[in-house]
This record gives sequence, structure tokens and C-alpha cells, in this order.
Amino acid sequence: MVRLLRVMFAAGLSVVLAGCATGYLLDNQVQSFSQLQAVPAQPTYRFERVLSQQADPNQQALEAMADPALHRAGLRRDDAAPHYSVQVLARVERIFSPYADPYWSGGWSLGFGGRHGAIGFGAPWPNWDSYWFRRQVTVVLRELPTNRVVYETHSSNEGPLLDSRTVLPAMFDAAMQGFPVPAPGPRRVDIQLGARP
Repeated sequence: MVRLLRVMFAAGLSVVLAGCATGYLLDNQVQSFSQLQAVPAQPTYRFERVLSQQADPNQQALEAMADPALHRAGLRRDDAAPHYSVQVLARVERIFSPYADPYWSGGWSLGFGGRHGAIGFGAPWPNWDSYWFRRQVTVVLRELPTNRVVYETHSSNEGPLLDSRTVLPAMFDAAMQGFPVPAPGPRRVDIQLGARP
């Protein structure tokens, strides 16, 4: 019995590791709003922070995650001569996995044997379905001469990936898909993370 449980655990672990080796398709729900018809003639921008963001030590790292996606969309950061300001926001919360068993919070290896047929318990198995996150990123592009919002986009995702340093940049890429004339209404945008199968 112990050997069978070990084999089952090893097989499950190999599936998880194989998935990590071949990459992960991050599905994002995106909705964008635009008053632009083309990439701006002066696509320069600087980051803008509200008061709470100015006090947040993580805001600079968040802007660094968003910067490559903005560049790929055709914008260029220029703090000295910006035509636009860009505000980026992110929210990450851990939630209950939709695949979790509400009656089972973990596992234990069960051992049989000994001279008297004793039953023993070993180390707990990792509860793979306990890690689940809801994330959302927002980008707001404001025209500085008029202080008018000209582009706003949101991307959201729910899934098991732990590392926000990998997930959030991909979500910014999803949010900026279609800039400056995005498809109307909510849409799904998939971003490949890691190596392709």
C-alpha cells in the first residue's frame, strides 16, 4: 500500500513538473476603452502615481513590469518630455480554489506493517489545489496637455500560479493587446508563459 501511494504521488508530481517545463497558457479576461484612432504622434509618457501609490514600496517594481508591455504597444517612456501620463495598478488576492475538495485539506501517507500490523502516518502530502489567486491589472493613459483620459484597459486572471513577477507582466501584455484601437467589449487574451510544448 505504501509503495502504491508513493508511486501515485510521484506520478502526480511528474505531471506538475512536466507542465512547468512546457509552459503555461495564461488566459486573461480583458476589456479596453479608447478615444484614440492610431498610435500617437508623440508616444512618450511618464508614470503617474496617486498618493497611496507614492507611499507603496512595490509601485516602482509594478511600473517596471508594465513598461515592456507599454513599449511593445508603441509607447516610449520619456520622463523629461512626456505627452501622456500612465497610471498602472494591480490587485492580487488569494482565494479558495474552485477545484479544492472542501472536505479534504491535505493528505497523509498511510503505512501498514510491523510485527503487530500497526498503522502509521507519515509526512503530509502537498495540497496542490490550495494555491489559487485572483489578479487584476489596470492601465490608464492620460493626455497631459488636456488631462483627459484617452485609454483605459483592464486584464484579470484566476489561476494557481504563485509567482506574480511572472504573471503580472504577462497580464500587462494582455491588457495592451489591440492598442490603440482594441476590440469592443470583454474578450479573452491568452499569453504563453515559459517554453512552448
